[in-house]
Amino acid sequence: MARQRIVINLDAPDGGPASRDRATNRNRRRWPKVLAILFGLILIGFAAVAVGGFFWWRHYQSTPAYTLTLMIDAAQRNDVAEFEKHFDDEQIAKNMLASVSKKAADRYGFALNSSVQQKIESVMPSLLPGLQQTIHDEVVKEMPEFAAKSEPRPFIFLVVTVPRLMKVTNEGDTAKVAVPLADRTIELGMNPDAGRWKVTELQDDAMVQRVVDTVMKDLPAIGTIDPNSPLLKKSARGKRARRNR
Repeated sequence: MARQRIVINLDAPDGGPASRDRATNRNRRRWPKVLAILFGLILIGFAAVAVGGFFWWRHYQSTPAYTLTLMIDAAQRNDVAEFEKHFDDEQIAKNMLASVSKKAADRYGFALNSSVQQKIESVMPSLLPGLQQTIHDEVVKEMPEFAAKSEPRPFIFLVVTVPRLMKVTNEGDTAKVAVPLADRTIELGMNPDAGRWKVTELQDDAMVQRVVDTVMKDLPAIGTIDPNSPLLKKSARGKRARRNR
């Protein structure tokens, strides 16, 4: 006669307390892994943002907008030395020479003749060193107007707001900047310099007029009228015509 084997199942039926305990234990063991994965993803996200921010900041430091931010920050702190170093006085003077020469010639009006024009053109290059110092002084006088571009703010605030205050147009290795001041708009020309940008051109009619006031003392005195001037001949013909009527 064959023996029958009796198997006793010691495990609790499905859905019993022991089964639920095992499921709970498995869930408890799973959560640390899930949290570890989430924490790792968060760290990767922070690292990506930090790396991206670092490269963005390095790029931003090489833009004209960053130099403008430094200029406004220096102006608001009344740091003249920091403000000055962003201007290439020599190059600004060279670029402004033609405008100063034209404005100076305009001051002569009818008294301008060929000899005076030639004298102005010959004297201007020799005035360049003094013109450079004059422009330097004028740039320093402009500092309060730069400071007034925005209320005193932390540097990081200026980083965000300065590009909105000034219109910057990049043209290769040259940047043009329109700076609206309280009573006028001036234009700056900027060029790269040792990883930064410097102002190499400044178009400001008010400043040019003040510079001309300074250099006029080195030019011929106003008062000599060229008798061969076409304007005088035209005026004389007009007078004769009126007398003949």
